[in-house]
Amino acid sequence: YAMVNFLVEGGQFFAGLRVPEVPPVTRGDGTSPEFGRVQPRDHGFCPHVVVRRKALVLEDVRDYPRFAGNPVVDAFGIRSYLGAPLIDSTGTVLGTVSAADVRPRAWGTAGLATIKSAAADLVRRIERSAEDGLPL
Repeated sequence: YAMVNFLVEGGQFFAGLRVPEVPPVTRGDGTSPEFGRVQPRDHGFCPHVVVRRKALVLEDVRDYPRFAGNPVVDAFGIRSYLGAPLIDSTGTVLGTVSAADVRPRAWGTAGLATIKSAAADLVRRIERSAEDGLPL
């Protein structure tokens, strides 16, 4: 999974979303949950990144009681998460850029550097687009 996320009134909106072609989780009735573009704020880890205003690395979400019971863990099989805030030049947190996996993953310092760089690049693109009206 890969996401660009913005918190909106009453939830969160995934402006950019990449989900696996083959859903990693199948319910007892044979169907798979659909990861939509809108989720409640208590789903996932991106809202935590916004509140803390810094990157969040969870190599195995089950190691953290605070996160292990999150609805996306069971519904979508999420086991690891890496996300960074999108902070504009005024200091406002716009949202997040993140990646998640269905297996525990050692993101390491390289992964952390990559997600932070992606966040900084995206903020530059958003601000440039707002200034000159060019597409992202």
